[in-house]
Order: sequence, then C-alpha cells, then structure tokens
Amino acid sequence: MTERIIVGYDAKRIVRNATGLGSYGRTLVNDLSQSQPSLQLRLYAPDQGRDDLRRQVCEHENIRFCYPAKSSLPFSKALWRTRGIISDLQRDGVQIYHGLTGELPIGIHKSGIKSVVTIHDLIFLRHPEYYHWLDTKIYAWKFRQTIQEADHIIAISECTKRDIMAYSNVDESRISVIYQSCSITDLTGGQARGDVPRYILSVGSIEQRKNILLAVKALHHLPEELSLVIVGRHTPYTDEVSAYAASHGLSHRVKIMHGVTNEELPALYAGAEAFVYPSRYEGFGIPIIEAISCGLPVVACTGSCLEEAGGPDALYVDPDDDEAMAHAISQVLRGAEGREERIRRSRDYIRRFQGNDVAGQVADLYRSML
Repeated sequence: MTERIIVGYDAKRIVRNATGLGSYGRTLVNDLSQSQPSLQLRLYAPDQGRDDLRRQVCEHENIRFCYPAKSSLPFSKALWRTRGIISDLQRDGVQIYHGLTGELPIGIHKSGIKSVVTIHDLIFLRHPEYYHWLDTKIYAWKFRQTIQEADHIIAISECTKRDIMAYSNVDESRISVIYQSCSITDLTGGQARGDVPRYILSVGSIEQRKNILLAVKALHHLPEELSLVIVGRHTPYTDEVSAYAASHGLSHRVKIMHGVTNEELPALYAGAEAFVYPSRYEGFGIPIIEAISCGLPVVACTGSCLEEAGGPDALYVDPDDDEAMAHAISQVLRGAEGREERIRRSRDYIRRFQGNDVAGQVADLYRSML
C-alpha cells in the first residue's frame, strides 16, 4: 500500500491568476489529484480569490482549500503567506510544501517541513530592461531567499535550470527539470468558419519581450492575402504594434484581439495556417505546445527555451530577422512541402508534456524527499 503523504501548496495564483502561473498550478494539482490518490493536497490561499478560477480545481476527496484566520490587521494576508502560514502547515501535518510560483515562506527550512519550489524563469535577471527597476530588486531578493529555503528546486526547462545555476551557487543536484504540463484538450475540436481569410495566429500577452512586431514586419515579405491575428492582453507595446501597422500600410492585415475566452480560442486555432511565437525570452513556451496540439506548425525564435517546447520540427529564427521569419512562415503554410509530416512529428514530440507523466515525476520527487 502506498504511503499517504500530505502536501501543501502556495495556491495564491491558483485562485487569482487566469493564465500562466495560475494555469500551471491548477493543471498540476488536478493531474496529481487524479493520478496520485495517496497524496493529500492542501491548497493554501490568502483568500477565496475568483470563483471561476477556484472552480477549475477538481472536486476530489484528496483536495482541500485552506485559508488564514480572519484578521483586521493591515497586510495580514501578505504576512501570513510570507511567515504565518508555517504554523498552519505544522498544525495540518503537512510533510512537504510546494511553492508553485518561485516563492517559499521565510523560515520553512527550519520548520521540519520539507520544501520544493518551482522556478519558471529568471527573466528579471536575464533581461531586467523589461521590468521596473524596483521590481527587479524585489524579485531578485525573493529568488535568493527562496533558494536558501528550498530543499529542492524544480526548473520547468533546461534553459531555466541553466539560468538558476548562472545566477546562484545552487548545487546542480538540488535541481530537477520537470517540464510544465499543458492542459490542451480544451483547445482542440474547434471549427473554422468558411468565410475567414487566410491568417497566421499568435497568442500571448502583447508586450515588448514577446516581440510580436517581428511577425508584423514579416508580413511585408508574405502574400498580400495572408493576415496576422494577435490574441492577448493589451500593454503599451500593443499601441506601438498598431502604430507600426498603420504607418506601413498593414492595418488591414493585422487584427489584434483582447479578452478572447477559452470557448472562442478553438475556432481561432482551427482556422489558422500556422502559429508564430517570436518571443525574445521565455522560461518555457506553453502557447507553442497548445498550437502544436491543435495541429498547427510553429515558427518561433532562438535565444531561450522555445526549442525545448516546440521540438526539432518547429522552425526557429533570430528575433531581429523579419525576412527569416517570413521565409520560415512560408515553409509551413498550407500546401508547403513537408508541412503535414512536420505537424505529425511535432505532435509526437509534445506527448512528453502530458499531465499524468509530469504529475508522476513530481510525485516521485515528493517521495524521494521523504
């Protein structure tokens, strides 16, 4: 009989963050709850957060949300998450605490509770120009504090592991690369409308680091009937992209969409000819995996971890070379030689990111720590 293990989680972003870090936490605990019934999962959140996000967590008998006692003191929730949570973990018999988003409570190393932290990226150290200077200082301090507290570190890619070792003195034996699982089934099965013109698709926050302007510039070298659909959160960089398209006669070929729901995404994937992700730096690259799972060939950029996410049959170009981007896109459009084989091999490649396999690796790590 498998030993029962009580695992606590930092669930703040599970109940508050709709994308990225929140999705990672929800997907992981859902996969663990279903495939690892011997694990008792306790999700520690400062409050109930958003009802719609909390409801995305499966209702299983081995999952329970835990909240701090109510307090009228200012910053009580932040203080609880930083320090006070440890007494709650001890009270509840938690044996392992998992910081899902790069943070651990101060003092957990001395509490007798084993701890593991997932570090997604160190972009704030690698490319501080994309952050406010004060944020980089805070993030850097949290990183140094966390790696001192952690018994073990999960890096979500080899790229992130290299960065951890480059910016700290952490022994390599304390780091495991466990890829991020991807909840992709909700994006499959969409049907494209027959009257939609030809387009390539990009999904992700429209910010400077994501570098979508490269794909806009590539349109100059691609057939006039081909458009670019950009789906993501608006930032000041979005206005820069729109201004470039307007001043270079490309506005009619660039469609920017905000607030697209999960129910609307499948049709966008189904109608696209290819997926572009020209980001300059990522900790992983979940949108690439989602695109491949939906049957799209991918063009991305070199310089970070995107080759790990997309595998050898996606195409990668320099993040400043719009002509190379255009040439790569032309190689994966409908009718291009080898397109279907490229898609098939890419789909085979991303099977390694299926949820149960990732959950199994994480569960094995928990057991090894005890």
